Formats: sequence, C-alpha cells, structure tokens
Amino acid sequence: MEGPLKELTKLERLTVSSEKALSIADSLASLLNLLQDAKQQYQDRDLDEGLLTLLSRTIEIKKEVDDRQKEVYSSIARLGKALDKKFPGSLPTYSRLFESPNSLTALERTIALHFLRTGQFETAQTFLEESGVDISEQLRSQFIGLHQILTALRNRDITPALEWASTNREFLHSRSSPLEFHLHRSQYIRLLLASHPPDTLSALSYAKTSLSPFYKDHTTEFRRLLGCIVYLPLSRLQDSPYSDLASPSLHFDLEPLFAKEYCASLGMSRQVPLRVVGDIGGGGALARIEKGRKVMRERKSEWSQTDELPIEIPLPAENRYHSIFACPVSKEQATETNPPMMMTCGHVITKDSLHKLSKPGGRVKCPYCPAESQLGSALRVYF
Repeated sequence: MEGPLKELTKLERLTVSSEKALSIADSLASLLNLLQDAKQQYQDRDLDEGLLTLLSRTIEIKKEVDDRQKEVYSSIARLGKALDKKFPGSLPTYSRLFESPNSLTALERTIALHFLRTGQFETAQTFLEESGVDISEQLRSQFIGLHQILTALRNRDITPALEWASTNREFLHSRSSPLEFHLHRSQYIRLLLASHPPDTLSALSYAKTSLSPFYKDHTTEFRRLLGCIVYLPLSRLQDSPYSDLASPSLHFDLEPLFAKEYCASLGMSRQVPLRVVGDIGGGGALARIEKGRKVMRERKSEWSQTDELPIEIPLPAENRYHSIFACPVSKEQATETNPPMMMTCGHVITKDSLHKLSKPGGRVKCPYCPAESQLGSALRVYF
C-alpha cells in the first residue's frame, strides 16, 4: 500500500498548501461580492467601469478556482493509478449463488451463528427475528456461556473456566489438551506474585492439591513451577531462567486456548468462519480461482478434482488445516491419494513421481542424489 498511501500524503500536503492561498469557497465569496458591487454600480449608472472591473476580476477568480481544481483532480488521478497498480486484478463477477430457499437459509444461519460466536447477542437477536432463522436455545446459551467465561478470564477469574474444564475433562484428555493444566498454572503463578513478600506456602499448597495430578503429563513444566520459587520476588524472577513464568502472556493466552477447546466441544472450528472467508477470499483467493477458471475455459479443460484447487492459494499458517507438500519433481501438491513419500536417502517426492521413477525390480534412483532404494522401502511422510 506504499503507492496509494504516498498519493494520499501528497493530497494531504496539497490541502495544507491550498489553505495558505484562497480556498475555492473564499474565491467564490469574493466573486459574489464583486457581483453585488457591480449591481450597486449599475444602479448608480456607473456601468462601463463596473463591467470592465467585473469582467477582469471574474477571469482572475475563475483561474484561481481552475488551478485549485486541477491540483485536486491531478492528485485523485495519481491515487487511482497507484491503486490500480497495487491491485491489478479486478474483482470477479459471479452468478447469484443464493437463489434457492435452502442456500439462502444456510447463508442466514451462518450469519446468525457469526453474530452469536462473536458475542453480538443483541444484533443476533434482531437478525433472528427479521430472518426467521431457527437457532436452538441450547446453542444460544452455549455461546452466551462461552463469552461469560471469557469475560471472567479477562477479569482474572479462572473459576468458571476450571468448572467447565473439570466437567469436560474426558473430552480434553482425548484431545491431549493442556487447558486445565494451564488454568491451574496461571492461578499458581498469581498466588506466588500476589503479595509482597510472596506467599509461597499458599502457592505450594495449591500446587500439591491442584497441579500434582498433572505431574505425569507435564513433568518438566511442573518442576519449573516449583523451581522458580528460588528466584522470588518478581524483580529477581524477571531476570532469571524462569522469566517466561512472569510474562503476562501466560495469562492472556488462556482466552484463545479456552475458546478453541470450547468451540471444538461444539463441533466448530477455532476460527470464525465468516472471518476466515473474508480474510482468504477478500485477500485474493477468489480472484485467483476466477482467473484459473477463465484459463480452463479458454483451453477447454475441466476442473476434474472436487477435493482440491487447480491453483495454489497462499494461506497464512493459522488457516492451514492439512499437510501441504508440493512435489519437487512433478510440481503438484500432494493429496490423500498421492501422498509425500520419503526414500531411504531422505529425499521426499510424491507417490506418483516415485512410481514413475521406478525401474524393473522395484529399484528407484533418487533424482537429487546418487542413492538408489527399493520402491517398497519408501515411507509416507506427514507434514
């Protein structure tokens, strides 16, 4: 955005410099005064001199107004060119996707869930009343409960979150989630640093009753929590090998972690769907897909795979939900039917490329080193 911002800065400087001269409004006001003076002179029968003065001054004011307008229009034109240069692809046009009642209902339900998910309960209620979408009271109450617990965490109250984690302990254990341990760890650190001098006895008592059940799964972290007592108070802890335990992020990270696990228990993704669609689609994915379709139509080819895109869409790390591997031989992205395979030499290519490189007897010559291996010895790799 450097080009557009640069033009905007120029436009701001132009506005400031224009303020030093007469503005367009001032110039027009001056012209109006001249017309009123001319009218008065005409009434006083001093016609010739008044008209000549009026004509001369009108030309001068018109030139002033034109100069100001030229500078503004020139800056706007440069801004438009900078935007076109930064965003060369125009937004694609699509046919109406939500004409059927079922698709329209699905869209409205998605929007309603978005409002509930993001805590906009009044907006969600109004939208539900106007659209007629049916969202069960149970699901609404679950979203309300989510935001109540997040608000409590924001206010340093972990009790509601701990109650939920205790109730859903089996679910968290099945996901190997550290949520419950992190909640107790946060409370333990707060007890250590809450008073001066530190109340180590209360913190150790809390660790014995609440943290000790997690010793088996978090042995190293448990030992660090006890070892940091040696470096108390806080001023010494911040300059010690345990300084990360004094970081505020240790408590702030509880909110996204809890939201992730809570939404997973409802069968929902950790990210808001509409926000992901806006970030990915509005970030250029739609334009790339439309360009790919256009090229396919021109070449009279079809999009044969329903579970993959014909072109690569760059995604930020938080929006990657499966392993991504592009074969260095075929340049194709790996899929479930064509997974990445590692040869005995350590180089990785896709399964199709591996079979194409195989020779009689199952021998495979690595395309990147002199080593040979057997086709059956290749191992599937998960990224």
